[in-house]
Amino acid sequence: MSPAKSETDSLKQTAADWAVRELDTGMVVGLGSGSTAKLAVDAIGRRITSGLRIVGIPTSERTANQARGLGIPLSTLGEHPEIDATIDGADEVEIGTLNLIKGGGGNHLREKIVASASSRLVIAVDESKMVSHLGDRAKVPVEVAQFGWQTTAHKLKNLHCAPILRLDSEGKPFVTDGGNFILDCAFGRIGDAKALAGELDSIVGVIEHGLFIGLTALVVIGTSTGVKRLDRKSPWI
Repeated sequence: MSPAKSETDSLKQTAADWAVRELDTGMVVGLGSGSTAKLAVDAIGRRITSGLRIVGIPTSERTANQARGLGIPLSTLGEHPEIDATIDGADEVEIGTLNLIKGGGGNHLREKIVASASSRLVIAVDESKMVSHLGDRAKVPVEVAQFGWQTTAHKLKNLHCAPILRLDSEGKPFVTDGGNFILDCAFGRIGDAKALAGELDSIVGVIEHGLFIGLTALVVIGTSTGVKRLDRKSPWI
């Protein structure tokens, strides 16, 4: 492991540990997916052994399996349509709006459903994920129906991006937990993320996309100088 990667992992761990402090006994908690969310689920597992009592709603099969192994009780949105708090990570967080790009792991459909059902979405990231504008570094994942995905990709090109079909480790199309494909779209710097989200929503064949607009309540950031907490009322320092 390179020193840079080791430091990044340490910052992710710190952010995840602090984010989990937002949880209290009795809560229904959304469990995110991705590398930082995995660390947060591990931290929840440690708090479970110390007496925390929560019910988790996982956003992916991988997260569900991890949570079961840690003894975290799980349920469904059918049983708990309203969630107290969700802990998740992000690929990019836009300073000022707290809008997100998510979906590097391919779970953004379920993540967005759970986030939308949550009273409070808490995002844990390391400082490298903070950007002045969404799209500065990350591509926007767009989940599409397998049927006619080429036509959907053609329509996405009209939004001035070059959609790339995501492949798995065997070189085959990556298939989400919902049975769909993902087109990764490099838009570059996004001037109006809300407008772009609306355009993506209007395309037939698009199931969901990785732009999370107006959902985040709190961002917990692991930095080289300590933990920072950012909400809509807090300046970025």
